[in-house]
Amino acid sequence: MAKESFDKEIQFLRMLVLTSGAYSRQQFAERLGISVHTFDKTLKKLKEVANTLLEQPPEAQGQVFTDAFRSNYYESADPLLLFLFQAKSLKETESLRISRILAALNDSQELSMRDLLDICCSGLDLDSAFPDEKTIRGDLKYLEEVGAIVKGAGPRPYRYRLNNDLVRQLSREELLDLFDFVDIMANTQLPSVQGYLLRDSLKKELVRQDEEKQAIEPFLYKYHYYSRILDEAHLSVLLSAIRGRRKVQFLYFSPKASTSYASQNTNPLFERESSGRTETALPLKIVYDHQYGRWYLLTHSKHQGIRKYRLEGMMQIEAGETVAEELFLAEKSALEQKISTSWLIDTGRPVTVRAKFLNPQRRDSARNFVKERVLLQGQWGTITEEALHFFIYEITVNGTTEIKPWLRSFGSSCEVLAPRQLREELVAEWKEILDYYESF
Repeated sequence: MAKESFDKEIQFLRMLVLTSGAYSRQQFAERLGISVHTFDKTLKKLKEVANTLLEQPPEAQGQVFTDAFRSNYYESADPLLLFLFQAKSLKETESLRISRILAALNDSQELSMRDLLDICCSGLDLDSAFPDEKTIRGDLKYLEEVGAIVKGAGPRPYRYRLNNDLVRQLSREELLDLFDFVDIMANTQLPSVQGYLLRDSLKKELVRQDEEKQAIEPFLYKYHYYSRILDEAHLSVLLSAIRGRRKVQFLYFSPKASTSYASQNTNPLFERESSGRTETALPLKIVYDHQYGRWYLLTHSKHQGIRKYRLEGMMQIEAGETVAEELFLAEKSALEQKISTSWLIDTGRPVTVRAKFLNPQRRDSARNFVKERVLLQGQWGTITEEALHFFIYEITVNGTTEIKPWLRSFGSSCEVLAPRQLREELVAEWKEILDYYESF
């Protein structure tokens, strides 16, 4: 699948999760910036992928795609990122050849390129296009690169075998231990498509070995922001650019933009101006906002200085020229100094926030969960005063925009004392909420 189509499906699945069926086909297409025909074609393709992956009977296939995105309290939902990479299909002829190659190697110890060429040509209609040696060599090179097969020992002509030593050499108990480890790491650490795919492969092998198909997943994982997991598809190329001190160029759609996607113009007759804007910048740092499940890229631009982007609005990302190490380290140091007192990524003027937190009044409560949460999430802030029923918390941050939702989340257990402007903003917000619930 082309990179351009991959970006489209990221935006497609994100909107599908966020809107939960609230949009009509026309509204969906307009928000994405595509035609209704393209919307229908993309949805049909994703449904076919879901039916293939979940292997449901024909009568149940109509509900498979919907169920794939429905949260079940008693089951872990597979990350949408895994589904997205599984949807990166090959051409039909490539898929047929590769399936035949893997099936043949699964039935045999080792086979040469000519053996595999004969197998791929056998059974084809006379009208079909027969693959040649160059095509099969390309397929074998691709399978080697992704780690599906390896060359056997010995001189030319090379013989190939499946790269399944891992599951063959480990006992079932060892496989279970490995699955548990991969399961935890893939679902709790920095997302990795390879980790998700390894977990999926190990699970299939364990189910294949267990005739009774007993439960092998001891943990449940609940993703509060299903749509945000898709942003992690960009992490690999961006982290690689940061490590290599390389600039990146990308098409960016602001969260406030009316559309969230633009197809690449390949036909001059139908060329149209994109609603996104092309950006070139030096990536310095990636920050994750756990409260809203958002990823941010912090960059430096020659003419605009420090710039911040939401990963959900980035597409068509390409690495560019490399900058000198001295320049990269200088810009990164300047950024770290600028956000040293940022609650998240704010670069505004530093201000000291003072808040009064009320302790729980229940006598049967042995834990002060309010204080525990403040100490856990309060970053570098400190408790400056304590009394029986309350304590005072202080922190210096770059502006109040980012800390405000955290303070607001404590409800009546938190009273902002300073600065006065923040206190007045919160008073106005609570009055507005009160108007919503006013009896009528």
